[in-house]
Amino acid sequence: MQSMSETWTSDDLTVITVNYQTPDLLQQAVRSFRRWYPKQELLIVDNGSKDDSAGTIEGLVAEFSGCTNLLMLDQNIFHGPAMHRAMENIHSTYVFFLDSDTEVFAGGFLQVMENELESDQRTYAIGRINHVNKRGFPAHDGIPIVLSPYMMLRRKMYFSLPPFEHHGMPTLKNFTAAHQQGLPVKNFPIDQYIHHRGRGTASRFGYGLGIKGKMDYVLNKLGL
Repeated sequence: MQSMSETWTSDDLTVITVNYQTPDLLQQAVRSFRRWYPKQELLIVDNGSKDDSAGTIEGLVAEFSGCTNLLMLDQNIFHGPAMHRAMENIHSTYVFFLDSDTEVFAGGFLQVMENELESDQRTYAIGRINHVNKRGFPAHDGIPIVLSPYMMLRRKMYFSLPPFEHHGMPTLKNFTAAHQQGLPVKNFPIDQYIHHRGRGTASRFGYGLGIKGKMDYVLNKLGL
């Protein structure tokens, strides 16, 4: 007998995952997601990988055909811009981002999160909320940020805000603007459904931020 998750799909939702040279992690993320949502629309973005990722992704697209699509980028434009590029290539009302270094261990979250957004048309995004300062470092009374490894947001509302960018926290300017405009975000216990390994790609290849990342760290330490 199938679970509710296995029979549930939404025409108003696209799930997006971005890969950069971590096909082993991507396999786990996609297969664990498909265990619970075998028919939900999924877009896999390859961020200019130079390894054997293309073959892995093409295999996943073929295995889960009809509801899995592929967007191949010519070069690594980094995670935030790749998320933005994906948003430009879909048309659904809602978007759920699922990082490639995640593992879904329970279903039921997509339908609950979508219903929460449906019930309040002003809410921009839903997921696990952290509070950060203007540089993206933890701050108790800071800006509420929905963590990007497993978040859902309104696509149309996203395009009224600054785009995701190349940054240690690529959603920072986007959620800062949402907060300044009084657009609510909603907390949801997504880590009860999905395990996020953390730094799955960055631990192998870094963030590629160069001197900017180091300056942000130093300035934050100085309280600037």
